[in-house]
Order: sequence, then structure tokens, then C-alpha cells
Amino acid sequence: MRNQIIFVLCLWLLASCTSPKKIVTAHSDSASQLKFLGEYDIPNGKQFKGTTIGGLSGIDYDANNDIYYMISDDRSAINAARFYTAKILIKENRIDSVEFIDVKTLLQKDGKPYPNSKQDPFHTPDPEEIRYNPAKDEIAWSSEGERKPENSIFEDPSLIIVDTSGNYKDSFELPANMRMRATENGPRQNSVFEGLAFSADHKYLFVSLEEPIYEDGPRANDSAAWIRILKFDTETRKQIAQYAYRIEPVAYPAIPANSFKINGVSSILWAGENRLFVVERSFSTGRLACTVRVFLADMNDATDIADTNSLRSQPAAMPVSKKLVLNMDDLDRYIDNIEGVTWGPTLPNGHRSLLFVADNNFSPLEKTQFLLFDVIP
Repeated sequence: MRNQIIFVLCLWLLASCTSPKKIVTAHSDSASQLKFLGEYDIPNGKQFKGTTIGGLSGIDYDANNDIYYMISDDRSAINAARFYTAKILIKENRIDSVEFIDVKTLLQKDGKPYPNSKQDPFHTPDPEEIRYNPAKDEIAWSSEGERKPENSIFEDPSLIIVDTSGNYKDSFELPANMRMRATENGPRQNSVFEGLAFSADHKYLFVSLEEPIYEDGPRANDSAAWIRILKFDTETRKQIAQYAYRIEPVAYPAIPANSFKINGVSSILWAGENRLFVVERSFSTGRLACTVRVFLADMNDATDIADTNSLRSQPAAMPVSKKLVLNMDDLDRYIDNIEGVTWGPTLPNGHRSLLFVADNNFSPLEKTQFLLFDVIP
């Protein structure tokens, strides 16, 4: 999503801003309530150990060591592809500070940093999500790859395992329908592996696409669309299932009409009992703010569609069910490009917390924004 948003940001100055709304806590009948507690923003252009902090598109919490891992979606254009570790201090149910403590370069199989698109467009990464596995003290991260038929550039998305220093360890095997192609088959450009979530026992890794593959129909627009959630075995590194998930239509019309707009899944998080928190982020030209909706998705009765070629003419027998937990439009504040979510520490009242992070696209008009929520049972 990054390139499209940067392209259309200049049009925002011609459009109206988000109107303020009353603070509410939205919830479904069976989902936990998410109560907003506070926000903390990182200054644009902030420097750390020779890198520019920005493009934070994934976050995960290591509770044992009380540190957070955050991946930047910098495609080695500003600095080498990388992830950060940070301390997030929460006091009196508010984010008191975010202190970056280290940065690690993501390394290729040959031990070298990833190239940028000018150096080698066929091996340039597009980092999007990061998850820490405490059972093996290693990190999983996703890249969306690249698809530019006009330049004959086809780089498959990838799911990679590294150690906590960024050294390559292994990768997951891609199913055939997740490979980039010259024809309009498989994943769309910049719309692939946006979300990762380990199961509680870390035996499975769930991976969500941002938008539909070509076979499954058009992108979300004024109508809903179908994406896939993939399930991998973390030992064999192979896929064992795919599930159909229906994303909502784009929240607002674009200004001017027919300009760029998008809704897609920007992050997922294990919520227990074969359920996921799913973050849907909608953006329309003419509105700098994004509409971010959080759903509780239940996969317990979902049909495995790995062998279903297309959802366009053959809908899933039983898709993933979903219920709205929170629409961030209902919080009386500007909401930016939310791309990451993680469980946070236990709050003084004994409840668990959730933390969201926004990718600022390295733009002076956007924010590196952290949002803290109380998960009320």
C-alpha cells in the first residue's frame, strides 16, 4: 500500500479532514471489548544508530524480556532492510515513552544485506510483518515481493525465519497460487503477505493476504471482496490449509471520484481458540486519515479452500466468520495507517493490553503512531 499512498497524499490538501466523533468502546456479543487508553507518536525523521525510524509495519512483544520487535517496510531505499527492538513504558494506563534500544539488518541467505530496487530489483525485499517465536528464540518476517510486468520483474512473496540478530535461518514453502506471474494470476502487486500470527503453541503460522489474488475476484471497492488466510506447519514449513475471509467495502468514496482507494487486511494476531484479531485498514484519496476496523475472526468451522482455484465463481462452503470489535472512526482522534498489532503487558487491573502501530510511509504528512487499548473480558 505504501507507494500508492505516497502518490496520492498531495491530493489530501484539497479535501476535508475527518470530523470528530464521540469516544466509544465498540464490541460484538462474543468478542472482548477494546477500551482506548492512549496514544504516543514518534517524531518524523527520528534517527537511531544511523537509520531513519519510519515505515513501521509490524510489531510483536517478547513478554519474557519486556521488549518489542518492530519491522520497517523500507525496501533498502533509505537504509538497509531492518527491524528494531524497543522498550515501551506504560505508566498509569498510558504510554509514557518508546525507547529504541537496537536495530538489526535483515540478511539474505548469503549473509549480505538486501539490495534496493536500483541495485537489484529482482531481490529487493518489501518487509511487512514480524513475529517473535519465544519457543525457538527466532523471528518470522514476511515480504510482499514484487510484480512489475512492464519491466519483467516477478519476485515471489516470502516468509522467512531469522535469528534475533537478523541472520537468515530458513523459509517457508509457497503454495503455487501465491507465486507471482506475468498473467493476471496469483497475487497482486503490493497486496500479499501483510499479516502473520503464531498459534499459542507456535506449531502453526497463520498468514493473511492484504487483497484478493486475481483468481478470487476484484479488489474491495464499493463492494466486499475475498482474501485468503493461509495456515502453515512451523516444523515442516509447509502449508496445510487456506481459508476464505471476506473483507469489507472501502469505507469512504475517493475525492476526486475514481481516484485510488483500498481496503485490505494490514495485520492479524492470535486471539485464542482458533481465532484471530483481524485489522482491516481502508484508505481513500481525499482523506489523510484511515478507517481502521478490528474484527474477531473465527476459523473453527471454516472450510479448507487450498484446492479451490477461484472464489469468484465458487465461494467457500464455509468462510471464516467475523464480528466487529472496534471501528477506530469512533475514537475522537486522527487515525493513521495502522499496519501492526500485538499483545502488550498485563495492565494494573489484570486485563491484557493491545498495542497498534502506524506506518508513516516516511511522509511528513503522516505519523508513527502507537495506540494502547485495554482488552476487557
